[in-house]
Amino acid sequence: MASGGGDASLGARLRALPFEVRQYLLITGNYWAFTLTDGALRMLVVLHFHRLGYSPLEVALLFLFYEAFGVVTNLVGGWLGARLGLNRTMNVGLGLQIVALAMLMVPAAALTVPWVMAAQALSGIAKDLNKMSAKSAVKVLVPQDSPGAGSALYRWVAILTGSKNALKGAGFFLGGALLTLIGFRGAVLTMALMLAVVLGLSLWRLRADLGRVKHKPKFREVFSQSRAVNVLSAARLCLFASRDVWFVVALPVFLYDQHGWSHWTVGGLLAIWVIGYGGVQTQAPRLTRLVHGEARLLTAGWAAALALLGVGLALLPLEAVSWLVLGLLAFGVLFAVNSSWHSYLIVHYARADGVSMDVGFYYMANAMGRLTGTLLSGWLYMQHGLGACLWVATALVAASALLALGLPRRSA
Repeated sequence: MASGGGDASLGARLRALPFEVRQYLLITGNYWAFTLTDGALRMLVVLHFHRLGYSPLEVALLFLFYEAFGVVTNLVGGWLGARLGLNRTMNVGLGLQIVALAMLMVPAAALTVPWVMAAQALSGIAKDLNKMSAKSAVKVLVPQDSPGAGSALYRWVAILTGSKNALKGAGFFLGGALLTLIGFRGAVLTMALMLAVVLGLSLWRLRADLGRVKHKPKFREVFSQSRAVNVLSAARLCLFASRDVWFVVALPVFLYDQHGWSHWTVGGLLAIWVIGYGGVQTQAPRLTRLVHGEARLLTAGWAAALALLGVGLALLPLEAVSWLVLGLLAFGVLFAVNSSWHSYLIVHYARADGVSMDVGFYYMANAMGRLTGTLLSGWLYMQHGLGACLWVATALVAASALLALGLPRRSA
C-alpha cells in the first residue's frame, strides 16, 4: 500500500508541474534513452569489427554514412520539424533507430561492410532527427518574454545537452559490457526492445504541434540568412572535428593495440570521458558566468584555451599513457564548456518562428565536423599515428577560435 501511495504521490506531483516542464521532461527522457543506445552501438561496432580484423580505416568507414547522412538529415529534418511538428520528427528518429538495430541482428556472415554502413546510415539519420527535435523544442518550451528568459534557456539547454552526453558515455561502457556478456546480437536486441517501449510512450504523451510554424516554410529557408548562425556553424564544424579526429577511432585502437587494454577498459575510459564531459556541460552556465564580455570574445577565448591544452597534449610522449589519459580528461572539461556555450548560442541566435531550421542548419555543420573528424581519425592514425591526430585536433580548435571572432559584437 505504501508503494502505491508513493506512486500516486509522484504522479500527482508530476501532474502539478507546468505543462511546458512536463513536456521538457518527456523530451529529455526520450533523448536520454536514444542516446544510451547510440553510445552503446558506436562502441559495439568499433570493438566488434576491429576484433574481426577490420583495419582502423575500415572501422572509420563503417561510420561514413552515419555522419554523412547527418549532414543531409539536419537540413531536411529542420524543415520537416517546422512544417510537421517536432514530436513527429523525434518519433521518426526513434523508429529508424529500431530499424537500424534490427538490421544488425542478421547472422554474422551477412554483416558485410556495405550492410553495416547502411545500418549506420539509418542510425545517423535517426540520431540527428532526435537531437535536432530535442534541442529545438527547448526554445519553444521556454517562455521568451519572461524575466531571465536567457538564463533559463541556457540552463535548460545545458541540462539537456550535458545529461545526454553523460548517458552517451554510459552507453560506451554499456556497449563494451554487453559485447562481453551477451555478445553482439544479444546486445543489439536488448537495445531495440528498450527503444520500442520509449517510442510507445512518446507517441502517447508528446504534444502534437510542438514547434510547428504558422506558415509552411519553403525548403530554401533552411539555409540560414543570419550571419551569427553561419559563423557559429563554421566554428562548430571545426570544434567537433577536433574531438573526433582522435576520439572516434584513433584512441580506442591505440589503447587496444599499443597498450594491450581490454574491451572493458577501453569502453570504460571512453565512458568516463563522455560522462565527465556531460557533467561539466550541465555546470557550464556557472563556469561561463565567471567571465563577462561580448559573446564573440567569450567564444573565441574558450576555444583558444582548448587549443593551448591541445599543444601540450600533442607534445606528450605517447608512451606516457597515464599522462595522456589525464590530459585527454582535461581536454574533455574545456571541450564541454565550449560545446555547451555553443549549444546555448545557437538556440539564442535562432529565429523564434521556425527555430528548427536554424538549429538544423547548425547541426548540419556539426555533422560535417564529425564526418571530417571520423575519416581523419582512421586515415591519420594508419599513416602517422595518434600524435598526428592530436596536432590536427589542435589546429582545428585554433580555427574555431578565429572563426568565433566573426560573431556579432553583442553580449548573450
